[in-house]
Formats: sequence, structure tokens, C-alpha cells
Amino acid sequence: MTSRRGLSGGQYKPLSVEDINKIHATSLRVFSEIGVQVNFPEALELFRKAGATIDRAARIAKFDPKLVKELIELAPSVVHLYGRADNGSLDCEIGGTKVYMGTGGTALNVLDPGENKARRSGLEDIKKMARLVDALDNIHFYMLNVFPNDLPVEQVDVNRFGAALNRTRKHIMGGVYTVEGVKNVIRMAEIIAGSPEKLRQRPFISMVACNISPFKLDQSYGQLAMEVAKHGIPVVVPAEPLCGATAPVTLAGNLVVLNVDTLIGVMLTQLVNPGTPVLYGSVASITDMRDMKYLSGAIEMGLLNAAAAQMAHFYNLPLYSTAGMSDSKINDTQAGYESALTGLLVALAGGNFIHDAAGFIEFCMTASYDKLVIDNEIIGMVMRAVEGIQVNDETLAFDVLKKAGPGGHFVSNRHTRKFMRTELYQPQLSDRNNRQDWEREGAKSAQARATEIVEKILAKPETPVLSSEIRTEIRKEIPGLQDGIM
Repeated sequence: MTSRRGLSGGQYKPLSVEDINKIHATSLRVFSEIGVQVNFPEALELFRKAGATIDRAARIAKFDPKLVKELIELAPSVVHLYGRADNGSLDCEIGGTKVYMGTGGTALNVLDPGENKARRSGLEDIKKMARLVDALDNIHFYMLNVFPNDLPVEQVDVNRFGAALNRTRKHIMGGVYTVEGVKNVIRMAEIIAGSPEKLRQRPFISMVACNISPFKLDQSYGQLAMEVAKHGIPVVVPAEPLCGATAPVTLAGNLVVLNVDTLIGVMLTQLVNPGTPVLYGSVASITDMRDMKYLSGAIEMGLLNAAAAQMAHFYNLPLYSTAGMSDSKINDTQAGYESALTGLLVALAGGNFIHDAAGFIEFCMTASYDKLVIDNEIIGMVMRAVEGIQVNDETLAFDVLKKAGPGGHFVSNRHTRKFMRTELYQPQLSDRNNRQDWEREGAKSAQARATEIVEKILAKPETPVLSSEIRTEIRKEIPGLQDGIM
């Protein structure tokens, strides 16, 4: 099967050049006239030293446009998020309009294979889902997608990352919860890499520290973002403004809030450690105006994140965006069309690191084993759309047409054999049998077929990714690891 990853999007542009400039100009007015509340004293002091105007009583920092521009330009335009395949086939080059899609985090519940009733997630689910992601070719990275409700918070970071690092070679990103956890996860990755220097050369982990909309830098997440930046590990500083709740109800107003909130995170990381690999982050969406709950499957969410891709391109920053989720409670038709539509919009817009695109339902509160397989198929089809149509002398096939002539066929032609597996998407889950054959094979739904794939993958003996020597060293050096992680 052809694996499509890192293809160039950017064909879809919901914003005009004038729109982008207006959002940028309004964002600069926010920075200079409204400011950002910075609730972590160390961060506030960094901004003061850089030249921001500080109101200490209100903890507000205001920035002139020149300072905003200078700090943003310190951030790299491309961030390399590495996998651990010897041939580099699992690496992600995040920047420009290159597109990668994968899981997201962090759900509190799971749907077991074949089930429609959710239960609380645990550490065992991270282990199993890492194995699934490793086996599903169209999922390009593993963002730690569930919370281990069976662990105290001080043990979450090392066990989530440890469970994944020993079960998939794909790049691993995760939200972090404690400063000590950040340090221990980085030390664990350094042991695996062979040295701190080798980890910085090819970082196969990255971390997320969120901001709070509108215009607020939280003390806890500000401290976490600074800690990650100090270590030179790739970090995302996403914002999640919600139309009608933490942002204006209009999509344009939401984009202003999103832009300011993630740029302040970018600026902070560059003050801590200039050149820190940082991603412009969008998790923007809308609220259900009937009861103010967050919506993940709304088409406006796709529009917002597609527009965020354009804003990131404008600033020449790599993008972390979201798409491919559903508000449905089960793997039904709604789950399919919501995931496909938003995933397609953001990918075609050139979203770089599109997380949440595999496995999420129920407002991102539930991760489904079956939906990982279903979304693996959706992502494969989305990436085929991103690839587009290649037009050259060989694909135009004039010589082939001339040889076949009027009324000819192309079934046995060498040209057909050469291109049929690369030109046409080869589904792994979709049923393309006629009705008789489908009925003969059990008349199974897409979810039933997905369940079978999940069970087949997880039935295989678990093979650790890490060597026994590395696992032993990690167990000795890293505190808080549960039995069976390494």
C-alpha cells in the first residue's frame, strides 16, 4: 500500500490575503491596546526585560508591533518531529504546507472494540492504542490520546510517555502535567536516544502546554511551556477559543483571539530559549449556543482550523491544528461525515500537524478503538485528496491512448499495471464487494470490520520497541514507572 505523508496542501484558502492582513492588524491592536494577562511572574519579568509595557497590579503585558514581530521571527519556520525508523520513514517535517495527521489528546473515556458504551480510560489503554497506531499506516504520529485515570497526577507524565515509547516507533507528542514529569520524560528520552545531544538532534518526543482564551497566560501552563523550552524540546502552545464563550461568536473574532493567544506562547518560548522549536497551535471551535457546550465535529471547527493554517503560513510558523473529530457518541454515520469533512478542509488548507484526526468521538471526551481503524481509512482518503492529480506526459498517457485507439481497453496494459497501486487509493477497511459477496462474508458493517482489525492487531504478541538494556536503565533511573511499562 502507498503511504501518503508530508504531502503539500494549501489548495483550499477560506481567507483572502486582505482577510489575513486584517486579522493580523487587529491582533497587533490587541497586543498593544488590550494586552495579555501573564500569571506566571517569571514569564512577566521576561516580557518586561524584552520591552513590553507591564501593569504589575493587573499582571498585564502590552507589546508594540515591532516587539511582536521580533520575537515571532526568532522561532524556526520548520520543526522536525522524528520517528525511530532507521530509514527516516516515520519522520515528520512540520512546516510550509506539508500535511501529517494523527491522534490527539486527552480523552477521559474509551469505547472498547465492538462496544458502544464508554468506560473510564486507564494506563492499559495507552499501551494498547500505541500498538494500534504503530500498525495503522495512515496515522502518522501518536499524540497521547487518553488520560490514565488509574494513576495519581504526579505519575501521569512518565507513564504515558513510557507506555508509548516502548510500543510505537512513530513520533510521540503529549500534554504534560508537572514540571518534575517534564524533566523525567526528557531524561527517559535521552536514555533512549543515547545522550542529551542526540535527542536534540533528532527529537522523537514533543510536548504541549496550553494557553487560556481570551488573552491569558496561566501560571501552571506558562511554567510548563518555559520548562520544555529550556530543554530545547519541541513544544506546542495551542489556544482553544470557542465562539460565543471564550471568543466572539463570529469566526473572524475567534481567529483574532486564537492568533493572539498562541503567538504569546510562541513569544514566551523564544525569550526563554531563542530558536526553540515551537508550533503555532490551534484547537479553536464553536459552542452549542443552546447549552454552551464545546463542539468538536462542527463544520465551523474545520473552517477555523483551515484559516489557522493560513495564519501560520503568514507568520512562517509550523502549525499544530485539529480536525477529524465527532460529537457522535458511537461510530455511526454522523461520526463518519463529521470526521471526514473537517479533516479534509484542514488538510487541503495545508495544516501541518493535524491532531485529533484519529479515534475521537463525543466532544473529544472519548477515544474509540474502532474509530482509530475507521479514521485510518478516512485519513488515507484525505491524503489522496491532498495529493491531487499529477499531470505530466506519462500520466496523460497519449501513447497508451494512441495504441489502444477508438474502442480499445486498458485492462491489461503495462501502464495500468504500473500506476494502479499508486494512482488509486487502496482501501483497507471499506467494502467494495457486490451485495452477494458482502452477504456471504457476513454482511458486516464498517464498525464490525474495524473491530476485527483491532482484535487481530492486539491479539499479536506484544514486542517491546526498546531493548532490554535500555528498559532496565530506565526502570533504574526514572521514578514512578508502573510495572509492565518497560
